[in-house]
Amino acid sequence: MKTITIKRVYDHKTADGSYRILVDRLWPRGVRKIDLQIDEWNKEITPSPELRKWFDHKKERFEEFSRLYIQELMAKDQEINRVRSIAKNEGVTLLYGAKDPEINHAVILMNYLLK
Repeated sequence: MKTITIKRVYDHKTADGSYRILVDRLWPRGVRKIDLQIDEWNKEITPSPELRKWFDHKKERFEEFSRLYIQELMAKDQEINRVRSIAKNEGVTLLYGAKDPEINHAVILMNYLLK
């Protein structure tokens, strides 16, 4: 498998040679679609709206959020395998909009994809 990385949308708008997937359910605020060079916007592998709203990026909820999000990902084998197959041939960058680079769903998703 080639590399899978995560990058914050606001810091990395331009193409970098990898297959770029926006992994947020909502479009990032203040970013024009024409300015964000992505190959796909994958809402299928994002946390459910209910889980995302409950988590609310609160550090004390991250462990439970991680467990619940992984349960959601386990039910999405077909989409997870599709992204993994892309990563076999080229690097994949998962783009997210959250402020915290360590406490966000993209970290969990990247680790899950690399398993």
